[in-house]
Amino acid sequence: MGTRRHRERLDDTKTTATPRKRESSAHPTLLDCINDRQLFKPWFKDQNTWISWFAFIAALFSLPMTAKQLAIYRKCTGRNEPPSEPAKEGWLICGRRAGKSFVLALCAVFLACFHDYRQYLTPGERGTVFVIATDRKQARTILRYIRALLTRVKLLSQMVEREWQEGFDLNNSVTIEVATASFKSTRGFTLVAVLLDEVAFFATEDSSSPDEEILRALRPGLLTIPNSMILAASSPYAKKGVLFNAYREHYGKEHDPSLVWKAPTLVMNPNVPEEEIAKEYENDPVSAAAEYGAEFRSDVETFIAREAVEAVTSEERERPYLAGFKYHAFTDLAGGGSGKDSATLAIGHVENGISVLDVIREVKPSFSPRDVVDQFSALLKSYSITEVKGDRYAGEWPREQFLERGIKYDPAVNPKSIIYGEFLPLMMSRKCDLLDHPKLLNQLCGLERRTARSGKDSIDHAPNGHDDIANAVAGVLTSMGIRKYRYVADLSWVGGPSESSPAAQRLSGFLTSRGL
Repeated sequence: MGTRRHRERLDDTKTTATPRKRESSAHPTLLDCINDRQLFKPWFKDQNTWISWFAFIAALFSLPMTAKQLAIYRKCTGRNEPPSEPAKEGWLICGRRAGKSFVLALCAVFLACFHDYRQYLTPGERGTVFVIATDRKQARTILRYIRALLTRVKLLSQMVEREWQEGFDLNNSVTIEVATASFKSTRGFTLVAVLLDEVAFFATEDSSSPDEEILRALRPGLLTIPNSMILAASSPYAKKGVLFNAYREHYGKEHDPSLVWKAPTLVMNPNVPEEEIAKEYENDPVSAAAEYGAEFRSDVETFIAREAVEAVTSEERERPYLAGFKYHAFTDLAGGGSGKDSATLAIGHVENGISVLDVIREVKPSFSPRDVVDQFSALLKSYSITEVKGDRYAGEWPREQFLERGIKYDPAVNPKSIIYGEFLPLMMSRKCDLLDHPKLLNQLCGLERRTARSGKDSIDHAPNGHDDIANAVAGVLTSMGIRKYRYVADLSWVGGPSESSPAAQRLSGFLTSRGL
């Protein structure tokens, strides 16, 4: 992505490219509303800086385009022909500070206020516009834009029947509200539109593919509203998830009902200082290419394939203490309070040359760290364990607390990134036996390998993700003395089905460098 500022001016006198179908002329279009002083024009003081967004809106709703807008459309979609009908789904892959959140809010208000859905609703039923982000706090950013658009436009403020902390009820039987990024809480609604902000960074504890689960839960709610729409926007991240899948499957496809729009920050918002973006490219080209250039990251990939985890997972949920085995433990403590990290403990033993996982415990926040140490200590003693390993969280505090309860706390020598690196070949060689624990499966599948500019790899959870359980499990299973490397027999699980995958090649090199 170049950093040349996009400052071409809009020329409405040029020939327009008219699609074969367009919205009925009986209703104002969103571009009409933007040009109306009584509606949205006050938000667009310098329309020349919004030219790329006007092109996107024209494409999304299948409106006539100027020659300049058509050129921008071709550049950002990889298509030649203008859309023949409004999109059912719009996917915005844009750099940060491009204006995505405001445009999502603008589309939400337009869809909610300028269409009459009551003919498709049963008595007492309301159509809903969902605003979904990685968390409710981020979703409220869009809600603030929506509030301004509704309350500062006199004609629209008259439509508001009720306002509450997370939404609005309008007098046309439409509700606009913030929803949690969960496939469970979004079911059962009749949906007018769904707005997904920063969808590349969605993460929950409920699924290893939360974005896919959320979309799967939402789509049935859109079926009974003819002009319903999903509009997802995000700066890109790794080459995985629904955003990358949409790009791979729909970008550049003529007349595809799913419109994929991919553009750097400066193309969509020329007001962002070009020199600041240039500095970001100088400091970290790979990160800047994703954050401002709208390029998917090439330095992030899935660490463990789901099939690999399932191959070493038993049907047991927990295994009881058996005399005759020596049990080991690893804990990943947390601060409790209002934090997001859980305190976790994993217990295991070695049986017939296999590292066997016996117990997983998780205490979610908020909690008292001392109470957690009490619980964990009692469990450790029930398995005849007098020593537990753990991370170096909180300095000497865990050591002192466990010692008071008769348990020796031994801080782990290696950080979790190295522990995960040791756990992978243990799993690939099927020298471990995991429990049937959905969160463990999801957290292991959610781990990512990132390559720094120095070429050094690190392994950690994805943004907005968690790995508390995975860390404890990998910690205990790699601490029991099983030779992890010599048994590696099948690299095909690493990163996917191909033995020539980059992850498999790196693992092979890792083993070779150690003479294994």
